[in-house]
Amino acid sequence: MTPWSNENLSSCAYADPYAAPEPDDDTWPTPVHAGDDLDYFLPPPNPAERLSRILAPRDERRLALNVALTAAGIPPMPEDRAVIDQLSALPADVNTVLQRWLHHAL
Repeated sequence: MTPWSNENLSSCAYADPYAAPEPDDDTWPTPVHAGDDLDYFLPPPNPAERLSRILAPRDERRLALNVALTAAGIPPMPEDRAVIDQLSALPADVNTVLQRWLHHAL
């Protein structure tokens, strides 16, 4: 094994990571005028435009389990998704008991 030497590093080019070319144009946005009202309420939803989709019972149990876990202070992690999917595939009464246990854990 050869000993380490910094003499070999002299051939490497040095690049300053903080060096940036001067911008040619003004990249700052124009200031907002005092009279511009940028904060406004959205109109209420139109019931005729709602989607008429119903969730499958398994999806409803999955969402309810996610809500119960989050409310109990146990936010589900992305790697917990497979387990939550398997738990939501169980019968509705099992899911109800799991939610009750989590609710009493508060």
